Amino acid sequence: MSGLHTFRILRAKPLWIANGVITGTLALLFTVLYVGANIDPAGHMKNLPVGLVNADKGATVAGKQVNLGAQITGSIKKSTTGGNKIDWKVMDAAKAKGALGEGKLFGALVIPADFTSSATALTGTTADQNPLRPTLRVLTNQSAGSIGSGLARTATTTAAENASLQVGKELTAQSGAGQAKLPVAARVLLANPAAITVEDGHPLGSHSGLGLTAFYYALALVVCGMLSANVISGQVDHALGYTHNDMGPLRLNRPLIRATRVQTLAISSTLMTGLSLLMGTLVLVGAVTIMGMDASHLPLLWLYSVCAIAVSGIGALTLLAVFGTPGMLVVTLVFIGMAVPTAGATTPIEALPGFYRFLAEFEPLRQITGGIRSVLYYDAQGDAGLTRAWVMMGAGLAAAALFGFGVTGWYDRKGLHRIPAETKPEKGAVPA
Repeated sequence: MSGLHTFRILRAKPLWIANGVITGTLALLFTVLYVGANIDPAGHMKNLPVGLVNADKGATVAGKQVNLGAQITGSIKKSTTGGNKIDWKVMDAAKAKGALGEGKLFGALVIPADFTSSATALTGTTADQNPLRPTLRVLTNQSAGSIGSGLARTATTTAAENASLQVGKELTAQSGAGQAKLPVAARVLLANPAAITVEDGHPLGSHSGLGLTAFYYALALVVCGMLSANVISGQVDHALGYTHNDMGPLRLNRPLIRATRVQTLAISSTLMTGLSLLMGTLVLVGAVTIMGMDASHLPLLWLYSVCAIAVSGIGALTLLAVFGTPGMLVVTLVFIGMAVPTAGATTPIEALPGFYRFLAEFEPLRQITGGIRSVLYYDAQGDAGLTRAWVMMGAGLAAAALFGFGVTGWYDRKGLHRIPAETKPEKGAVPA
């Protein structure tokens, strides 16, 4: 009878409605956040930074100095075919190499030094059956993100193909009647003269996950902090005697230690800081030693890992302390739901809809990923994202402390504390 009576709770409409609203909202939010961010990267792309390098030294043709590279560069910059999807950065080869090595470019188009001389040589009557083609180099950058690198490769390849056709028209016009004297192969080549080669502008090690190890390592740090916050929050409550602890069939209870909300948050945050040393060490050992992930600057990577876990965990503890039981849902949305699509690891920030770009400015996973990417791929350069990551991590910790201790302190002052009220025996009741 008692069993049947227990299951009658399933007939209660509020139970279904409350849980239905919460779980349904989560399902819809996660779908919109994840699918919406990645459904049309090319369509949402705006100002994707791509390098444009003209190293062409030019050549003298019919007594005139000609530089086809300069013409191609000017044409690409003026072209409105792609709208504002690509932000062409005109720079020299050294600066392009440096920008690729800092993750500031998703790719580059390089016009080599001998481009004009090689191209104009095709119009000569002495051209042989296998004339040497001028080359346009397309550089990719997987370290900046696979989708972003792919979008940049498509844009640079298209620009290179259009440039080759444009040069072909000029060479055909210059050759004039002399074109008929050229071998057939040379005439065909003249119309589309440039060979396009694709190279990796910033090669990574074979154990770099094609540029994704930084994201997954950062995700591991954030998840460690988030889940540990939930564990620590529950264990501190149990240690203080506010909740019981179920261990299989056993229920453990501790005597109540009266603590304010501020004191509870301080205890939890201290525990999180200490345990971050253990978790950061184990994440590094698991990734580098056990799994063989390519990594350098190991002391810096360890320190950064410990700090990232501590800051993520304290941030999550703050939300749990302020919002209580619903806090875990808020933590999940902030650290996972809104964070993964805006991390810039797969889809670049420049290819996200405007709302997601806004979130990316402060979402913790994006900041942490940028720092890890700098350490793993860009020789720990500050300009490659490490400086911003440290600054944002510090700002996040300060914001969490101010918000958490400010709100919990206000709860305590208003008497909204966690100390249970003393229960008075009813009139006429006999003490046990």
